[in-house]
Amino acid sequence: MKIDVCRAGRVCALFLFLQGLYVLTSTGRLHVTDEASAFFQARELVETGSLTVPESTSGFAFYGKRDLVGRLRAPNGPLQAIALVPYYLLGKTFVVAPGVPEDSRDLVLTFAVVLSSTTFCALAAALFLTLLIRRGVPPRIAVSVALALALGTPLFSYSAWLFSEPLAVSLLVGAALAAFGDPGPIKTGPATLAGALLGMCLLVRPGHVLAAPLFVAAVLVRDGRRGLHAAIGLGVLAAIGLVVYLVWNYHLFGHPFDFGYPEIADRGKRINDFETPLLTGLAGFLVSPGKSIVIHAPLVLLAIAALPRLARFDRGLALLAIAAPLSYLLLYARYTQWEGGYCVGPRYLIPPLPFLILALGPSLKDANRTAWQRLLVLTAVGALVQLVGLATSFLEDQYASGYYDQQFNYRLGYAPLYSQSALFFHYVLVALSGEPTPPLGTGFDRWFLFLGKAGVSWWPKAAVLGAAIFVTAWAGRCLRQFWRADSIA
Repeated sequence: MKIDVCRAGRVCALFLFLQGLYVLTSTGRLHVTDEASAFFQARELVETGSLTVPESTSGFAFYGKRDLVGRLRAPNGPLQAIALVPYYLLGKTFVVAPGVPEDSRDLVLTFAVVLSSTTFCALAAALFLTLLIRRGVPPRIAVSVALALALGTPLFSYSAWLFSEPLAVSLLVGAALAAFGDPGPIKTGPATLAGALLGMCLLVRPGHVLAAPLFVAAVLVRDGRRGLHAAIGLGVLAAIGLVVYLVWNYHLFGHPFDFGYPEIADRGKRINDFETPLLTGLAGFLVSPGKSIVIHAPLVLLAIAALPRLARFDRGLALLAIAAPLSYLLLYARYTQWEGGYCVGPRYLIPPLPFLILALGPSLKDANRTAWQRLLVLTAVGALVQLVGLATSFLEDQYASGYYDQQFNYRLGYAPLYSQSALFFHYVLVALSGEPTPPLGTGFDRWFLFLGKAGVSWWPKAAVLGAAIFVTAWAGRCLRQFWRADSIA
């Protein structure tokens, strides 16, 4: 019991530390239509009980199609909007606080809803840590690898925006914990829980249908015929999620495989087909300066080298670590809009990334000092890349730097580490020169600056900042105490 309490303490401390840190680094605002659609769906769900979106609003154009009765629908799975409801309700309590002008209430609501990503990313890291500890990875190593995932990969930067990836990552890691959290044969109960989580993940984005058969295969590879019942249970529950989505599509659009994506968008381009040459997509995801997984998550280099050790540790997890990233890579490399629209880094490769990073846990059990130094250096490099993307608005940079060409094709030469760094230093010089504050939506991309420009008084912002700083400092102190105790042990 004492060991379980200590494990829970480490997990809770990590979750709270990341929750506070992510709040401090959140942008707190919407940048692109994907984010706006999720927000509007959550708003309509609370206010009217539907999942419709407006035809147009300030700064965002409608993307989607009309349902059978003419209502506007976004091509988002229904689960993300449902998951955002508690944060929308939290925002409704914020907007009536003193110091919030009436004409800024919508911005305060979006700030609260964007905070959902901070929780989902922190939860994903906490579940990841739990999986490592339950599988016998020493706590000191497990915490180190979990922090590396949380700070040295795009999980960090995506905690600041309202894309669906943070929720998807938390569901996928939760499914891995349910299925592979114990070293013994996988039981039917945990396997069905894993299947339910995978079905829910599919309701976030249909592309996550890839994960379910990979989990089934991983169970069978790990346990053989003994895992047949567990694999069936997992597959059935995941299939229920697929059926729910197909019925939902039929209800809205009259066809189960109509997911609500428009035929054309962005200057008449068909962006939802699979027309990208495979080598072009692979080059983009692997070596291009703007979308390379190696640049945005350099830890994958260590993780790939550690895969043989993971295979000896757990064949099922090793299959996921190899097959999940590879499957997502091959699928989205052919996707017409493989770059993910206006976004930072390889957006579509983020959900399976934790499976690959898992390999670092077993590999560090008997690692020398050099291996630890590599982990530290690559985590620091990855964190620096995330901070560059978070410092200023990625959308401001992408509009100015030629993210797309005139035919709305992604430019493989786009280099955000250079252009966004230059934008950051530009605003540093603006601040030092005493020039007027940049307009709303430009400049340093932090929620407390953004809300200040919108007229929100200093004290509500100070209250949230103070609470986030306190939680981060207190939880960080707890993690440090656990670290020292593990070092002595």
